[in-house]
Amino acid sequence: MLGCGLACGRCRWILPLLLFCAIIFDIIALAGRGWLKSDNDSQEASLWSRCTSPGTCDSLMEYEWGKAAAAMLFCGFIILVICFILSFFALCGSQMLVFLRMIGGLLALAAMFQIICLIIYPVKYNQTFQLSENTGVTYIYTWAYGFGWAATIILTGCAFFFCCLPNYADDLLGNAKPRYFYTSP
Repeated sequence: MLGCGLACGRCRWILPLLLFCAIIFDIIALAGRGWLKSDNDSQEASLWSRCTSPGTCDSLMEYEWGKAAAAMLFCGFIILVICFILSFFALCGSQMLVFLRMIGGLLALAAMFQIICLIIYPVKYNQTFQLSENTGVTYIYTWAYGFGWAATIILTGCAFFFCCLPNYADDLLGNAKPRYFYTSP
């Protein structure tokens, strides 16, 4: 991103594009049914429910940890959407660059919420339903859970870049002088 120059119009919009990808990944994680699956297809779970056989599903919202995990992921998603909207305003004008560090801080907070969710869910799910006692069955955290981690990794990277961008305000505004790395012999 810094290699092509931040004054380049295309490069300025890479971070909002990454935030948009994180929004899509979070929507998939929130709505997806594939958080956990057994290898013999006897059990499948999402963030919201657990199905032990086709048509027999129990809500995970009956458990406090289920409510906490869903709330954490949803709060992280809401903060992400707010940061996505703010990033357009912050990158449009020179007087709005003061919002970049705030956006970075909010993204770090959203990443923390999502990390907590993505750790609470497997630990408490395994404890509640004693998955380790079923030695003949392997349980796999699948694609929707993976999309949650992908969104969290993008959030963490974007938080870092949004916090560092004010250091390159002249480059962002196109006011920086060219830097030459040529040394004479």
